[in-house]
Amino acid sequence: MKIAVVAANGRVAKKVIAEALSRGHEVVAFGRHAENDTQAKEYRRKDILDLTREDLAGFDAVVDAFGAWTEETLPLHSTTTQHLADLLAGTDTRLLIVGGAGSLFVDPEHKVQLVDTPDFPDAFKPLVTAMGKALAELRERKDVEWTYISPAADFQADGEHTGKYILAGETFTLNSRNESVISYADYAIAMVDEIEKGDHIQQRISVVRV
Repeated sequence: MKIAVVAANGRVAKKVIAEALSRGHEVVAFGRHAENDTQAKEYRRKDILDLTREDLAGFDAVVDAFGAWTEETLPLHSTTTQHLADLLAGTDTRLLIVGGAGSLFVDPEHKVQLVDTPDFPDAFKPLVTAMGKALAELRERKDVEWTYISPAADFQADGEHTGKYILAGETFTLNSRNESVISYADYAIAMVDEIEKGDHIQQRISVVRV
């Protein structure tokens, strides 16, 4: 398959690129920095908001690995997601979003999110709110073949590469050891699996370590 990864120099993006390349897929990395820190042989320097429909034409899937953490940049989660959705609207190219865990639901009725629970750290609430808004807006798009993939709550950059994961849905899910944890490497496996299978179009899924 031909896969584009945007915001490609981020740590999650680099794991996704490495996983996709290891399976023989063709990967084009897009980043705003001059340096290509990824394993992709083809790197195109371009900011997400400068991308055009022509830039993304011909890809089977586009992985959005954008991240922003400062107060002034948090709204870019919505802006960038909608920009990519606009570019891919009405095409067969799938849009896969590297999401967050805070918007996962903790009740069967899907009324209470993880971010709403008493022990959720205040420091992360602005980020979760911004990412949750982007997800809510994405849910309104019926013209894009999107999939939003939430990691476990403890998303470990240097965590173990186990090669296994539990695939879950909208509900915050713990493994048999009552953990909500996954490594970037195992998350990348789940991402590329979803790219290959396409089982969750216009859905949010989540993954946790076995």
